Amino acid sequence: MDMEKYSEGACPIGRALTQIGDAWSMMILRDAGHGRTRFDQFRTSLGIAPNILTRRLTALTRAGLLEKRRYSERPPRDDYLITAKGRDVLPILAAIGAWGAKHCEGGALSRAVDAETGDAIEAVVVDRATGRPLSKIAMRVVVPEAA
Repeated sequence: MDMEKYSEGACPIGRALTQIGDAWSMMILRDAGHGRTRFDQFRTSLGIAPNILTRRLTALTRAGLLEKRRYSERPPRDDYLITAKGRDVLPILAAIGAWGAKHCEGGALSRAVDAETGDAIEAVVVDRATGRPLSKIAMRVVVPEAA
């Protein structure tokens, strides 16, 4: 994939995927959204190799999705806190989860619930202006004209 082409191109999906398109990165953001902040917490939860986790945390921090904060000098240890930009990804992950629950059968699946009420949540992506689910709208893409 030509990362430079997509990171600077007109397609917002391409631009976003250069920052969060990796499955490990999305799972790290999911865990950060659930309150995990430490390297060992991510590694244990995900079963990810340390070198891969280090690269993904560095990339997510560089992209502004996580913020690195030192909590120990000896030995040096950092927390990785989800930023506002990172929290904006969480509804997208919830929508991917809803799609997965519907289309990826086999075995027990976790589900999203309202932390206050315990009620099940089904993520649906809607148009802000009309409230209509995007899956019900015939869409087309308008490409900006070259300057």
